[in-house]
Amino acid sequence: MDVSELERRLGVLEDVEAIRALKARYLASADAKDPAGMRACFVDGPARIDFGPVGTFDRADPLVEVFRQVGCHDYMVEMHHGVNPQIEITGADTAKGHWSLHYQLINTRDKTLTQLGAYYDDEYRRTAKGWKIAATKCVTTSLLVLTLAEDAIKAMVIGRMPAAAEAAQQKAS
Repeated sequence: MDVSELERRLGVLEDVEAIRALKARYLASADAKDPAGMRACFVDGPARIDFGPVGTFDRADPLVEVFRQVGCHDYMVEMHHGVNPQIEITGADTAKGHWSLHYQLINTRDKTLTQLGAYYDDEYRRTAKGWKIAATKCVTTSLLVLTLAEDAIKAMVIGRMPAAAEAAQQKAS
């Protein structure tokens, strides 16, 4: 193997690791209720963001504003775990990725527990500031919502995403 091939392969490994770190920062920003940190993970300008029932966006700023209004509350204790990354470098400055998501929300105000399974299909672009998310789609695959009381736990939703939300998500695809 010549030096240029070794340099190319090392560059691919560095890019894949930078994209893993980018996604980790995005998920950690969501858990930390950090809108600025979340925004920094996306490209400036046009982007394709499809979060199903949460909404579709053509730029990151409107998504971050929804996050600020809906998700940034002390009573919402969240955990986003992105796992099983499949990252492919598709060009000198482009890549795509597929991630599984395990999401948990404890809502201390409403006394509910939500667990959600989903996957992300992402597109990434290298910018002057490093790798950024240029497109992302999150598709829910399973949902569990429990109400929590001192003497009982009641299942609100078990299994797949509710039919109306699933239909809306498929229609948007």
